Amino acid sequence: MSLHDDAILVLKAYERDGEQGELRTAYLDHLAAHPDGMWKACEAGHITASALVVDPSRGRVLLTLHKKLRMWLQMGGHCEPGDATLAAAALREATEESGIEGLTLLPGGPVTLDRHPIPAPCNWHLDVQYAALAPPGAVEAISDESLDVRWFAYDEVAGVADASVVRLLEATRAAL
Repeated sequence: MSLHDDAILVLKAYERDGEQGELRTAYLDHLAAHPDGMWKACEAGHITASALVVDPSRGRVLLTLHKKLRMWLQMGGHCEPGDATLAAAALREATEESGIEGLTLLPGGPVTLDRHPIPAPCNWHLDVQYAALAPPGAVEAISDESLDVRWFAYDEVAGVADASVVRLLEATRAAL
């Protein structure tokens, strides 16, 4: 099965109401119209995969200070040809950007979707967002894509990150 096919199956299984349901439909329509919709080269926008790294036992999340955007964000990015599934892409990105080995995705698939504009020529990221559980004693490391990585208590996130990260944290906490 191709990554494109996996994304369609993941999104079809992601049944939500309201804005999340509308985004799900938009993502599926995008993939139907763009066979290359998984890849950065798709100028109409492309699917990305991310994961919020959480340590529920300590009530905290690991965020990265994105090098280009200079914003505190969850780990994530573009799908790569070696990614067999969206979940694998999210886990790969979370592991690479956090430096933490042994992350596991929260069962149940993505916790939320977020569509946000990016500079041309690509125009849009259609992000499929997961939650990744940190193993006990996890030690983070700064990647080449980050200026910093730091743990934040749940109640600190709204003070450092934008509304999309806050929504992801709320959805993650509800899924926990």
